Amino acid sequence: MSTDTIAGPPRPARHVELSPDLRVSQWGVIRSEWLKFWSLRSSLYSLVIAVIGMIGLDCLFAYAAVNRYDRLRSLHSAQGLNFQAGDTAMRGYLLVQLVVGVLGVLVVSGEYGTGMIRSSLAAAPKRLPVLWAKAAVLAVIVFVAITASSFIAYFVVQPIVNSAGLGYALTSPGILRAVFGVGLYATGIGLLGVGLGWILRHTAGAIASLFGLVLILPSVSELLPDSWQPHIVPYLPSNAGSQLASASPDPTGLAPWTGFGVLCAWIAVAIVIGAVLLRRRDA
Repeated sequence: MSTDTIAGPPRPARHVELSPDLRVSQWGVIRSEWLKFWSLRSSLYSLVIAVIGMIGLDCLFAYAAVNRYDRLRSLHSAQGLNFQAGDTAMRGYLLVQLVVGVLGVLVVSGEYGTGMIRSSLAAAPKRLPVLWAKAAVLAVIVFVAITASSFIAYFVVQPIVNSAGLGYALTSPGILRAVFGVGLYATGIGLLGVGLGWILRHTAGAIASLFGLVLILPSVSELLPDSWQPHIVPYLPSNAGSQLASASPDPTGLAPWTGFGVLCAWIAVAIVIGAVLLRRRDA
């Protein structure tokens, strides 16, 4: 007698209902991006450089302010008396913004370079949750880190400027707004880097584009005819956003909060273009 058995018709596959905990949610993607951010050495190193650079550069600018004050006082006492140390000592963000912008680019383009982006998009098939999560994680981390370092830099700088009698209180006009505004401005530049990263998907190209917008374009715009400049120069992303981070904003530029609003408009355009391209292009 044969011991072979005849297999019956295959059973229909059961529909397995996923537990709510296993479904992809925006919060789940944010947690994933949060862990991913802190697991990458490049992200951590960039953040440390930005924080240390913020404090260190403010100290260097503070020493420069004291030396400049001494020279002005020796030449003309009235100029020395009208000198505002805060205008010089709070410029560390001018270099730190580039570090933060590069970090924003790397958060996106780094995954395209390694191919990890395929896994990220496979885990979140709708794709856009990944974009929102990367932007949210970067914004929170950069804002907290740079704002904290800006306030620390303020208190570290005070003994330096006080040595020449140039100390400035947080309650002085424009100082608190500028110290707090440094964090907002740096966050904006970081998000602009995120948007460019999604648009170009290439680290070198995105960083070059960011530097062009933040550094080169404002310099080139000064070559425009004088009648054009008031309608273009104040609305460039770095010119507009940096008004908020300046104790004495450029009187020919936009008001501080208006300028920050213009920077937010630049960020929104970059993020929206990146979102559209993310939906249409293959990983």
